[in-house]
Amino acid sequence: MENFVLITGASNGIGKEMAYIFAEMGFNLLLIARNFEKLNDIKNKIEKKNNIKVLILSKDLTDIESIKDIYSFCNIEEINVEILINNAGFASFGEFHSIDLDTDLSQINLNIMALTMLTKLFLKDMIEKRNGKILNVSSIAAFQPGPLMSVYYASKAYVESFTQAISNESKQYGITVSSLCPGPVNTGFKERAGMNRSNLFKGKGVMSAEKVAKYAIKCLFKGKKRIIPGFLNKCSVFSTRFVSSSFAAKIAKSIQKEDMKK
Repeated sequence: MENFVLITGASNGIGKEMAYIFAEMGFNLLLIARNFEKLNDIKNKIEKKNNIKVLILSKDLTDIESIKDIYSFCNIEEINVEILINNAGFASFGEFHSIDLDTDLSQINLNIMALTMLTKLFLKDMIEKRNGKILNVSSIAAFQPGPLMSVYYASKAYVESFTQAISNESKQYGITVSSLCPGPVNTGFKERAGMNRSNLFKGKGVMSAEKVAKYAIKCLFKGKKRIIPGFLNKCSVFSTRFVSSSFAAKIAKSIQKEDMKK
């Protein structure tokens, strides 16, 4: 079996930048996203510069069968997923009651179900081999309630708690399981969430996807369990220890309401 890095949400943002970095490091790649054209473009760019294998799968990770298909594909093709990057996710913006139910369910399926299933399937194989790394992309949103983005914030709280728990369980088997908690990042995230004018993406704390990806990979190989890129993001997470959840929710809502007024 050949070793691969599996990256979900690999067609844009952090996932795409991680693909480029792992390629430069000499890792074979299995890239997954819905947009085949974007994946194929990334594959071609990487293969022109690097002597590695790049496989791509166009899959909708809100669908349970698609997730099972990915695992089956790896077994059939004798792919050993040495590193799993659970990066795929999206957000919706607005008051909870006003957002379409199917949108919320898709968000839960992608942000929680897909991540949990992929972790379950590939962690078992890693434990058998006593080797592997998993990086689950969470957010600094995990540490407080998020009015106007309630399902997204809650989903990231799940990812953070889940990751820290299985990190503790998996350490005895030689497996590294880490969470990545970025703040605002310049990606396609805000467009999909309908937050083009949000103040969240205008401050000094906004980071490039490339910078976040580089920092995350460096920390993953150092075995850090929780990775928070950027000084301001670290301060933001630290400050949540000293304020009530209701106060934190008020602050988050006041920032988001500026977007709704425009």
